[in-house]
Amino acid sequence: MQLVHEQPDFEFFLRGADGRSALVNDRRLEASFIVAPDRLLEAWPVTDVLAMQVADLDPLLALEPELVVLGCGGRQAFPPQAVLGACLSRGIGLEAMTNAAAARTYNVLAGEGRRVVAGFILG
Repeated sequence: MQLVHEQPDFEFFLRGADGRSALVNDRRLEASFIVAPDRLLEAWPVTDVLAMQVADLDPLLALEPELVVLGCGGRQAFPPQAVLGACLSRGIGLEAMTNAAAARTYNVLAGEGRRVVAGFILG
């Protein structure tokens, strides 16, 4: 049996994530960050999904996504309604899930060539 190591068609690939860290390509991150297929923004100051403010979305929305995937940490949680509404009012979907699920979802969407941006809350 021949095994082939498949490389993604995008620059930043999530190899895994949990509530404390994430592996982006071969780099381990231990602070909240934002990732898009062609961009990695470290030191996103969000540490709690329940305390998110609309302004926390600014760096994600600046990347002009069609969908925002929000990794909320190790447990499922949802941001305040104002945060959800800020995306919906712009016609941008926002999906909140655990970091592990967000990493898988981001990779699938980026692999499909979608304009996805993901924010991962670590702490």
